[in-house]
Amino acid sequence: MTSPPPMRLLQDQPLTGVRPQINASLKVVASIVLLIVSLSLAWAGEAVPTDQDPVRAQRAVRLAEQLRCLVCQNQTIADSNAPLAVDLRTQIREQITEGRTDGEIVQYMVQRYGDFVLYRPPFKATTALLWLGPALLLLIGAAVLARNLAVRRRRQAAEPLTDAESARARALLAGDGKKDRA
Repeated sequence: MTSPPPMRLLQDQPLTGVRPQINASLKVVASIVLLIVSLSLAWAGEAVPTDQDPVRAQRAVRLAEQLRCLVCQNQTIADSNAPLAVDLRTQIREQITEGRTDGEIVQYMVQRYGDFVLYRPPFKATTALLWLGPALLLLIGAAVLARNLAVRRRRQAAEPLTDAESARARALLAGDGKKDRA
């Protein structure tokens, strides 16, 4: 009782009645796909904001441009590639996703890192050195320069040349300085 393999049976039998079964199967599969697509379109009536939302991305960049990188100190966290700046940008995006306002996000950063984190810190007693420091350094530099120039002028005015030094200088300028070298 050996039976031929299944493929052999299909080859030996005519194909009558097979095409209607395939068409019916395709119709069922197409109906299921159409049902799934229509249901997904019905649920997609309102888009859920993601990290790819251009409005939120622009808001995150605007906030990052207001905050100083604590590692670089001369760049905003938007410009810096330091790991801390990357973490701060991530925190900004997370807080935007949580629905916090710009003021709340900036206030959180100030509470956590101090006024120094602000790229344009407010003028207060604690930030006076940040605002007045460059002007103080400029004034100190100008005072040191003025003092050095005054000392130099006093030295030159206090020591006039003697008659012998004046005669020697005139001789050197006239080109008759060979006698003095010998």
